[in-house]
Amino acid sequence: MSTPTKTRIEVIDALRGFALAGILICHMVEQYVGAGTPASHFEGVRTGLPDQIVEGLIAFFLRGKFLALFSFLFGISFFIQMDNGAKRGAQFGPRFLWRLLLLLGIGYLHSLFYRGDILTVYAMLGVFLIPFFKIDNKWILGGAAVLFLGLGRYITFFLTNGQHLFLDINPTDMESAHVLNYYNTIKSGSLWDVFRTNGWEGHLDKMNFQFGVFGRAYYTFAFFLIGLYAGRSGFFKHFREKKMNTKRIWLGSVMLFFSGAGIAAAAFISNGQEGGFNTWLVMIGLSGLDLVNLAMTLMYILLFVKLFQKLRFRKWLSGFAPYGRMALTNYILQSIFGTLLFYGWGFGNLSEISNVIALLIALVFIIFQIWVSKIWLQYFRYGPLEWIWRSLTFFKHFPIRNGD
Repeated sequence: MSTPTKTRIEVIDALRGFALAGILICHMVEQYVGAGTPASHFEGVRTGLPDQIVEGLIAFFLRGKFLALFSFLFGISFFIQMDNGAKRGAQFGPRFLWRLLLLLGIGYLHSLFYRGDILTVYAMLGVFLIPFFKIDNKWILGGAAVLFLGLGRYITFFLTNGQHLFLDINPTDMESAHVLNYYNTIKSGSLWDVFRTNGWEGHLDKMNFQFGVFGRAYYTFAFFLIGLYAGRSGFFKHFREKKMNTKRIWLGSVMLFFSGAGIAAAAFISNGQEGGFNTWLVMIGLSGLDLVNLAMTLMYILLFVKLFQKLRFRKWLSGFAPYGRMALTNYILQSIFGTLLFYGWGFGNLSEISNVIALLIALVFIIFQIWVSKIWLQYFRYGPLEWIWRSLTFFKHFPIRNGD
């Protein structure tokens, strides 16, 4: 999340804010369900062609890309913190481990509101980043490559034949009792009912998605590694001097996009509609989609940084920087606002707001959060949760007001 360095790299903060905005749009249009969604839900959110267009555009351009971008930036933050510790002659590994434990606690509290919380996943996966800090780059890139190619998914499928790891349910049955019970809980239940189902079962459901055949955790950790590599290579510090490298990355991303799309299309067409989910062809198709998302995420990074170099674009893109500096606070406030808007314990608008209106609400809330973040950081050094996290990390009371 927020990088506690004295000299911040503004483009990283801005890119983090940009990623956070994309995440909010996805979650808002998904109406913060954070799990399987029954068919009846879509009767209220797809009221016409514009709603279907919004859903299609978000699925193609945003979903799976902006959380990946967020994960990439987590890997960079890890490198910066570890590198700063090494420069001071201190071993930051144990401190980072404690920092992850704190993040796990913050994430757990957040997950009570929203089952799709990513902080607990980051906290668990972040532990495995520590040994990679001193590993040679070829092993970092190699590890990322095999994960992007689907190794974790294939091993899991071989062991489970596509069944969930922690719950005895069909991962593709959106009309199962499990899916309907949860959906009805968030639609009509009290806040305590939501807390109770998210407190334990919600994490089992999330672990199925993260470590099962959908393989989101393996994909996330691969982006951690890419972020670590980008930090180690000084990508953001030396972007201007590495034009040839960025051209190669861009061309490689384009090739990867079409290769992944071709693999996915061939696999799913060959599998057929009646082929079921428990086939190797589907696993290959899912890995093809992961490659498409990887390619698009890399393109977004290159395009954002390239535009950030140009003054006429920087004045607009830099507006995301305060938003990104307060990413932890803003991310959690997004979820509280979203669940309040849609869940039964709040305003109860689940399946009552169309995709177009949900998108407009997301855009307004992004603008509001950017504005509040900018004003807050005029008076304070950190966001509220960033300050708490930092102070507990170092067992030290850091001044929060500017000028203190």
